[in-house]
Amino acid sequence: MSEACNILPVAEHAVALDAAHEAGEIAMSYFGGEFARWDKGGDNPVTEADIAIDNMLRKALGDAFPDHGWLSEETEDNTDRLTQHRTWIVDPIDGTRAFMRGEPHFTICIALVEQARPISAIVFNPASGELYEAVSGGGARLNGQPITPSSQAQIEGARMLGTASFYHSKRWAVPWPDIHIEKRNSIAYRIALVAAGRFDGCLGLSPVNDWDLAAADLIMQEAGGRISRRDGAEFLYNQRSVRHAGFVASGHALHPALIGQLATWRPRASNLASS
Repeated sequence: MSEACNILPVAEHAVALDAAHEAGEIAMSYFGGEFARWDKGGDNPVTEADIAIDNMLRKALGDAFPDHGWLSEETEDNTDRLTQHRTWIVDPIDGTRAFMRGEPHFTICIALVEQARPISAIVFNPASGELYEAVSGGGARLNGQPITPSSQAQIEGARMLGTASFYHSKRWAVPWPDIHIEKRNSIAYRIALVAAGRFDGCLGLSPVNDWDLAAADLIMQEAGGRISRRDGAEFLYNQRSVRHAGFVASGHALHPALIGQLATWRPRASNLASS
C-alpha cells in the first residue's frame, strides 16, 4: 500500500461533517411541508429536497476536494470515479418515502471510499438529531459518544428491524422464532441503530446500492459489529456495478445465526406466498 493510502481522511471528514449539518438544515426546511415529488421509474420516488441536498453536497465536497470521485443516488453516474484514489458515495435522503410521509426515519449518508472500502462515514438523521460517524481505525460515535452493538447471540428474543410481513413470510423454510420487530424506512438508519445497540440486527434480501450501505458499513465495523453480504463476505464499493443482493448486519455474536437463517429463504420459483 502506498504512503498516500495510509493518510487518514481527517480533513475530508471535517468538511463532510459541516456539509452534513448544512444538508440537514435543507432537509428540515422541506420536512413536513409541501414540495415537489416524482417517480424516477421502478417505484423509486425522489423529491426536490433530495435534489437540493445532492447539489449542495456535490458542490461543498467537490470544491474542497476536486480530485475525489463522486457517486450519488441522485446524480448520473460518471465512471471517472473508477480511476480516482478516493470517491465520495452519497445518498442525499435515504428513506425518501418516510421523508415524504413526514416520518422522522430518514438519513443523509456520506461515505468516503478508498480501495473499495469506506474510510470516513456519516449517517445523519436531522429530524431526531442523531449523527452517527466513523473514521477508519477511530471507532464509531453517536453525537460524539462511542457506540457498540449488542451482545445478543441467539435469534430468539432478538430486536430486529424490518417488517412483520417479511419475517412472517411463508417463504422461510424455517420460521423465525419469537422476535421483536420494528420498522425504519432508511436502510442506513437501521444499520446505524444496530451499531449503537438499540436493536440486535437487520437484514435485507432486496437489491441495495453502494449509497445505501457504504457509510453505515464503516459505522457498523468501527462500532465492533459485522455487516456482510448474504454469503458472509464483505462489501466492495465504487466498482463498476454498485448493486448488491441484500445484506446482514448485527453484532458478531448474532451474525452467524442470521446468515444461517437466511439460507432457509426459498426462492420465488417455489410458488409459495411471498411477503
